[in-house]
Amino acid sequence: MKITTFLYKDSEYVGAVLDEAVVPFDLAAPISMNRFLAGGDLLQDRLQQKIDSGKEQLPLSEVKLLAPVPRPTKYFGVSLNYADHIEETGLERPEYPTFFNKQVSCVIGPGQAIHRPNISEKLDYEGELGLVIGRRCRHVSREQAKGVIGAYTICNDVSVRDWQMRSHTWTLGKSFDTHGPIGPWLVTTDEIGDPHTLDIKTWVNDEQRQSSNTDQLIFDCYYLVEYLSRVMTLEPGDIIATGTSSGVGVKMKPRGYMHPGDTVRVEVEKIGVLENPVIQEPDDTAFIDPPLAT
Repeated sequence: MKITTFLYKDSEYVGAVLDEAVVPFDLAAPISMNRFLAGGDLLQDRLQQKIDSGKEQLPLSEVKLLAPVPRPTKYFGVSLNYADHIEETGLERPEYPTFFNKQVSCVIGPGQAIHRPNISEKLDYEGELGLVIGRRCRHVSREQAKGVIGAYTICNDVSVRDWQMRSHTWTLGKSFDTHGPIGPWLVTTDEIGDPHTLDIKTWVNDEQRQSSNTDQLIFDCYYLVEYLSRVMTLEPGDIIATGTSSGVGVKMKPRGYMHPGDTVRVEVEKIGVLENPVIQEPDDTAFIDPPLAT
């Protein structure tokens, strides 16, 4: 099942994506994607029944697909997790996975614009497989990890390379607003099967930059969940972008950074295509909200 969050008549809903339509889970009582994932098989079965009924289908032309998880509680990336990427960097294979935070305010959906910030021109792409937690959990074994993953999606770990290297944590260079494209939807685990045999490719405009397979992962999806859950409670809707392959712009000669007017496209087998345009950061992004009314 392909599930997403979509905008319809100025309200957000969760629904299943068909070829040319969306089937809403509940138009009368909308719930968040986090809540839908937490509902597990029970809510997925209810949505499947609506699909099978053939009723209440909204044409895709009448809705707007948003980030499938608009408000994750946590969003992690993993550095140096593809064997071919380690080879291009010349660095040593890590003994343990290295996680970094992407602040959740960076999240955008398919088709939304990535901003090249006014304070840097070193804007890079990283096409990645993302896993999304479906069950609240802690101290999960590798064997149990498959059962707590709710779905998979596509992530573009957009990075501002000079700001990334200003801090050992990388958080600032990974967390600019609009630098967390995810989507175009979530695909449930039953449709993915083994997540470690998926082709993954990235294009900037018509130029293919990345071409790899998730069999290049050093620390696989289940190990990443096990490792993180030793430290913290994982919650439905939490995102783990599992790492990028070789072919990133910073390693090209000359550098292959993204520019306003570019379009970046990431394709993951069995999921689909996540595509976003690149624009210069608008001048009106500075703001201070007024105090809340009492």
